[in-house]
Amino acid sequence: MKKLIVAVSLLGILFTGQLNAQTETSGRNEVYRATHTKSTELKHTKLRVNFDYAKEQMNGEAWITASPYFYASDSLVLDAKAMLIHEVALDRNGTKSPLKYSYSNDMLKINLDKSYNRTQDYTVYIKYTARPNEVTQTGSAAITDAKGLYFVNAQGADSDKPVQIWTQGETEASSAWFPTVDKPNQKTTQEIYMTVPDKYVTLSNGLMKSSVKDGKGMRTDHWVQDKKHAPYLFFMGVGDYAIVKDKWRNIAVDYYVEKEYEPYAKQIFGNTPEMLEFFSTKLKYDYPWSKYAQITARDYVSGAMENTTAVLHQEAAQQKPGDLIDENRWEDVIAHEAFHHWFGNIVTAESWSNLTVNESFANYSEYLWNEHKYGKDFADYTLMKAAQGYYADPANITKDLVRFNYHSKEDMFDGVSYNKGGSTLHMLRNYLGDEAFFGGLNDYLRTNEYGTGEASQVRLSLEKVSGKDLNWFFNQWFYGSGHPKISYTSTYEPVKKQVTVTLSQNQAGDAFEFPLAVDVYENGKPTRRNVWVNAKSRNIFSFPVTKNPDFINLNADGVLLGEITENKTPEQFFMQYTASKEFLSRYKAVDNAVEISSDPASLKTLTAALKDANFRIRMRALAGLDLSKADHSKAALVEVEKLASNDPKTLVQAAAISALAKTRNKKYLPVFEKGIEAVSNSVKASSLAAIAGIDPSRVAALADKIDLESAGEGLMTELLPLIVKNKIEKQMHAIAATVAFYPFIKFQNPELGASAEEGFNWIMTSDNLKATGNLTKILIQAKGQIAQNPQAKMMISQMLKDGLQKKMSVLKANPGSPTINQQVDLINKAIEAYK
Repeated sequence: MKKLIVAVSLLGILFTGQLNAQTETSGRNEVYRATHTKSTELKHTKLRVNFDYAKEQMNGEAWITASPYFYASDSLVLDAKAMLIHEVALDRNGTKSPLKYSYSNDMLKINLDKSYNRTQDYTVYIKYTARPNEVTQTGSAAITDAKGLYFVNAQGADSDKPVQIWTQGETEASSAWFPTVDKPNQKTTQEIYMTVPDKYVTLSNGLMKSSVKDGKGMRTDHWVQDKKHAPYLFFMGVGDYAIVKDKWRNIAVDYYVEKEYEPYAKQIFGNTPEMLEFFSTKLKYDYPWSKYAQITARDYVSGAMENTTAVLHQEAAQQKPGDLIDENRWEDVIAHEAFHHWFGNIVTAESWSNLTVNESFANYSEYLWNEHKYGKDFADYTLMKAAQGYYADPANITKDLVRFNYHSKEDMFDGVSYNKGGSTLHMLRNYLGDEAFFGGLNDYLRTNEYGTGEASQVRLSLEKVSGKDLNWFFNQWFYGSGHPKISYTSTYEPVKKQVTVTLSQNQAGDAFEFPLAVDVYENGKPTRRNVWVNAKSRNIFSFPVTKNPDFINLNADGVLLGEITENKTPEQFFMQYTASKEFLSRYKAVDNAVEISSDPASLKTLTAALKDANFRIRMRALAGLDLSKADHSKAALVEVEKLASNDPKTLVQAAAISALAKTRNKKYLPVFEKGIEAVSNSVKASSLAAIAGIDPSRVAALADKIDLESAGEGLMTELLPLIVKNKIEKQMHAIAATVAFYPFIKFQNPELGASAEEGFNWIMTSDNLKATGNLTKILIQAKGQIAQNPQAKMMISQMLKDGLQKKMSVLKANPGSPTINQQVDLINKAIEAYK
């Protein structure tokens, strides 16, 4: 699963406070999350379902084939959340014999006809009604709802939204739509008969074996998944989709998108066959499943989900040419979910405590894909951003990667399981070397295929292949918390022609042990030294040199997940930028220059970085320039002009246009006007903002040329003040997801926060159903994140109540409006979510 990405990333560390409640288990003083005890072994799950759109319920029949796991048993206990149970029977070759059962607290206990041993299979038939809106379990920061089965616009009341049905099983929500043992250490094959209106298409796991129309406008599709997988990976999707066909080897690869996006489906998802080939080759384990399909969903409760052969993506995956020409912002997610089909689906975490064997690997696959497709420099940016995401939340520092004391299983989907886990695998790969690392992953998959795994089994496979003991590594990175925080000094001994580097670790807790790349700069050129750090207070390393070194650069290759206290001068950072081939060292130098751009050496760094091969570094350098200053203009203007017109990356063009805009020089109006006509939304947005600085009267007319339907957060942040100030009605719905968090934006950026507050009030005093719907939807999606912080929850609740008062005034003034009442209902629903 890729976590939900919503505008709450604007909120910084405000939401980092975590609940401290714990529950006692097994007589321990501290909570201990044991792996689920297997008393039953699921063998096969057969479902026959149809949907009641009016009631938003599902009528189901289930045939559960199982056996006792080890000990003989005369009962079967299944998870079945908020269901109506109509019939339970033993099924012997189609002949049903009623069985006694009890159903309470979302658990269905069935008394079998006799005691069975582990070699004896039985099949239990259950007729039931799934009522997802009656499910009481709640979501979390990562997965914001847990009712398992979702009806979107079921009655078709919203003309701007398609009618859809989709399911979401992780973590344990599949049991809201079929009875099962809803634990990750269960595996079962499956088949599903789905009866739907003939105008809709369906998607489920495995292959469609038949599709039969009844002549009355309905159709039954039969999907079969013949290799076992965990219940949380079961999936159903129903809707009016275009299906775009693709292929990998002899395997069907399909993209289910809303018909509006059919022309762009291969631009969005078209690298999928290459991903499957790359991962198959890298792991020396061919993709083993029967197909690979991807589908988008409205109102999805997370980012994306790796349902076996039927991946679900939130609607943000759907992009148009104006977005895609800048970058396919969903490509990392596509790679992430594909890699799960090995790490998560072939071998599944045996418990949520060991989620790292699913999510850390999927997170690292984003690096692997970018390295393969676009080069190491490009991939290193991915790694750096992941590390920054981990550092940003102080709560992450205290959490082990393998965690048996989590408050809620949902809490495992965090910056530790994902970001830190991916960085940890990168360190492990660099320590072992590619052949041993990927050979060990192959052994782990082969040894545990179609079963479950945990971190210790990863270690054993890597040790088996490499011959190295890895307990020390796993103990500190997987079973420990935090990361190294390093400071250092260096001294030069002219007689010995030697420089001595003294390194200290300053984090709380024990010392980390790790290899470290150290670059010693002499005459502007680095010499790489590789050392081993194993002490906390004093690690002393001496290197031969010809003179007093220019400076020392620690973690020069960017492999270590650790924070280093730097005391380099701007001149040293300039030297680091010009001489280093490593992405992180160059980026750090440019980042420092942005912070102190008034320094002449920093300006030299920024100017040099405008020609960097990595477009992210060019963008960062442009952000640090102020061309209204004479020295900046003299040093960089000519190059910025070139980038604004000719850079091969439209994101760089946009950043260059923003840099030129600071001059407020009318001679650039032709450049900005040309930018308004570009395909790229980022170029359009930067050009609009630039024109606004010179001729504000033109903004309202030009803003309509920009499609912000699926714009990224950066673009929205840039355009928000313009849209609000000029009251551009057409773009009101586009800013809704951003202005929904105006109280928190104010903490980080008061000026932007003021625009966001004005935008919120503008929406609440208008009759715009789409804008109000977008605003309330994003707040409901984010409730899991916000609810962890009582102060934030209170602020959102009050904000919504104030908004409701404004909307009621609009209703009073426009009692005949057909949509105001709907908006009031949406706001009330959001208020209810925060109670």
